[in-house]
Amino acid sequence: MGEDVLRKLAEVQKRLAERLVERPLPLESVKTVGAVDVSYREERARAAFVLCSFPDCEPLTSRVVETEVPFPYIPTYFFLRETKPVLLAIGRERPDVLLVEGHGKAHPRGYGLASHVGLVLGIPTVGIAKRPLKGAPPGSWVRVGRAYVSVGHLVDLDSAVAIVKALSRNGYPLPLKLADRLSKV
Repeated sequence: MGEDVLRKLAEVQKRLAERLVERPLPLESVKTVGAVDVSYREERARAAFVLCSFPDCEPLTSRVVETEVPFPYIPTYFFLRETKPVLLAIGRERPDVLLVEGHGKAHPRGYGLASHVGLVLGIPTVGIAKRPLKGAPPGSWVRVGRAYVSVGHLVDLDSAVAIVKALSRNGYPLPLKLADRLSKV
């Protein structure tokens, strides 16, 4: 992919980041939490979505889809690769909050996969990553156990951290563990 295209995509990310909304999400309003993760085999993506009750994390439903990989792997442009499989896996479900295996605002341009999915669907999203990205703005993430938590959209960092803490089992949010397993079956 050419440098001009990547530069234009970076500008689009920066403009979209300006549309993100951070606001408290009262935990008493959260009844369901969704989680989505994607794994790859060659040129195919396998995305898994899990819907759980909150805060007890009882699985309510799940969905797994496979699709062609629509975009090459390019660091910090992951949202272009994973959005299609993620949206297919979520389908018509609209959880009160969605945990996305990927960064939100803890991204060099302030706009990762969790932010993009939240903006597209218009729902609160939380980015969960296994490590921080170089160049992420200071204060854009908090480590909770083994998870790096960031704002996606329609949630603030304090609310995101509280939700992840409530769902964490052995250092990682249980709904994402379940989605991860399903994506690799």
